[in-house]
Amino acid sequence: MPKSNTAPTLEDYIPIVGESTIDELKLLASHLKGKKIQHINSTKVGGGVAEMLNRIVPLMKELGVDIEWDTIEGNPEFFNVTKKFHNALHGRSEILVDRDFDIYLETAREYNQNTKIKGDVVFVHDPQPIALIQNKKKFKNTKWAWRCHIDVSSPNERVWDFLSTFVEGYDGSIFSSPKFTRPLKIPQFLICPAIDPLSDKNKPLGKQDIDKTLAKYGINKNKPIITQVSRYDYLKDPLGLVEAFKLVKKYVDAQLVFVGNSAADDPEGAKVLNEVKEKAEGLDDVHILLIPPERNDVEVNALQRASSVVVQKSIKEGFALTVTEALWKGKPVVASAVGGIPLQIKNKYSGLLSHSIEGTALHIRQFLHNPAYAKRLSHNGKTHIKRNFLITRLIREHMLLVLALFNKGDIISL
Repeated sequence: MPKSNTAPTLEDYIPIVGESTIDELKLLASHLKGKKIQHINSTKVGGGVAEMLNRIVPLMKELGVDIEWDTIEGNPEFFNVTKKFHNALHGRSEILVDRDFDIYLETAREYNQNTKIKGDVVFVHDPQPIALIQNKKKFKNTKWAWRCHIDVSSPNERVWDFLSTFVEGYDGSIFSSPKFTRPLKIPQFLICPAIDPLSDKNKPLGKQDIDKTLAKYGINKNKPIITQVSRYDYLKDPLGLVEAFKLVKKYVDAQLVFVGNSAADDPEGAKVLNEVKEKAEGLDDVHILLIPPERNDVEVNALQRASSVVVQKSIKEGFALTVTEALWKGKPVVASAVGGIPLQIKNKYSGLLSHSIEGTALHIRQFLHNPAYAKRLSHNGKTHIKRNFLITRLIREHMLLVLALFNKGDIISL
């Protein structure tokens, strides 16, 4: 473990993943000498993309890779439109007018002018900055990859047709699940997200730290705690989880804890948060938290570790790193069988998958009433995450992708 208040180094991961894994990363990094990697997304805080980049970038720098992370500049009007796009790509009904697409293109022209392209490989994340590919002709030797973190398996066709004209200008596209791939003329790669086991959100915590956080938010440590960690977003179905909790509460004297924060590129969050408060009004033992990003990680860690059951009742989901985090902490997880969640949870082996409000409530009760069963599935879940969804694997696959982009048609010799 790294010393308190210091960022973990590669050496700190050896007890978790083994020395051979770190040696392999160093070997791959040596083949990237002379190549600059640039990641571009829409925000530095809030959401899984920023969370992963916050750890990928420093660790790859330690490996000797020349890597930078930049964000585009947007405005509230633009982010309102991209939130509509986000929902529509997930298949949610949205009212879209011509002006929405005009706003997107107007802002894209601005960020195309203001964003400096510095990489030999440029990773562009999600729809907000996708139009940066219009700069490609200015950088003829640069490779471009579009990283899609959301579920586009059944998108609004108008939005997808609009965005796909940009996507097909890239040298490759990256998806989190085979189910998300689309008919495209460019190569498609599968790279699942991952967590950093030594980040503030995932590192081991002492009982004192956990109890302090519970006391701060008035949560009873002696009563079962059911927790969902997510943005306040309709697609995370917090309103449906309140309904599920009502069903659980008939049989178990438990608490429901919503743990959320805000993201600069998600203007809908405040509206959803208010609706959750209204939905839960009059219910005992419902804690609705909005934790600022600057203290989010350690407190989320504590709240997950204190939980009896962690829930992710999403309607649509890109991958759900909150599920990964909870499984890594050895927690029993009940989650919707959507998006990338089934890649993490094998039903009745590493967690329980649900398809409805009633199913979610039933599975929560099953864990609360059968601690031995919950413990067995939790153990399996942690083992599955260790083998497949830690940041060292993610870094390895990113480096292999860079090599593949520059060695198209050739055998990569390591």
